[in-house]
Amino acid sequence: MDVPALLLTLRLAALTTALLLVLATPLAAFIAARNSIPRRILQAAVALPLVLPPTVLGFYLLVGLGPTTAVGRTVITLLGHPLAFTFSGLVVGSMIYSLPFAVQPLVNAFQAVDPALTSTAAVLGASPLTVLRHVTLPLSKPAFLTAAVLTFAHTVGEFGVVLMLGGDIPGLTRTLSISLFDQVQDAQYSAANRTALLLLAGSFLALLAVYAKPRRPPLV
Repeated sequence: MDVPALLLTLRLAALTTALLLVLATPLAAFIAARNSIPRRILQAAVALPLVLPPTVLGFYLLVGLGPTTAVGRTVITLLGHPLAFTFSGLVVGSMIYSLPFAVQPLVNAFQAVDPALTSTAAVLGASPLTVLRHVTLPLSKPAFLTAAVLTFAHTVGEFGVVLMLGGDIPGLTRTLSISLFDQVQDAQYSAANRTALLLLAGSFLALLAVYAKPRRPPLV
């Protein structure tokens, strides 16, 4: 078992999950509250990583964060180095790649909240932010668990994006999935089997946590 790769993967998944939950909450609230062309465009953009080949996304991130673009040059000016082939770059790539897994469960939960409850709160003088904080979010707590588990598991298993954007630098960008690839390339099949079993067990436990959560009883 490649322990440094395991620890780096867990750190990457935990940080990506925490940051995405902060980002996904207002984004999901915006998508769930509107039915318009901009909302559909935004929802399609958020869901794009679901159908886009990971290597394509990784390639454009590698180019976009490099010195040949304005964004890349700005990042280099601010940080003193490019984001490509760094752990910070992996976090950025993982957030974009796992974004739909954080946003979509929250959108579904926000849309499932009884409109009568939010309308009543608004009539009583609550602002949209107050309605979100005191009505929508408390009723959507199970969705946050789902979003966190799916985002964490998806980040642990990603391969194409992290390989394109981060390469294979031991202790810095080598994740567990890349380590598995290296073990197969080196014909270390026993080690590859242990790594694969760990990823398989982790994925199964993640899905079990999602499907085993208690269902919310009806409000009426």
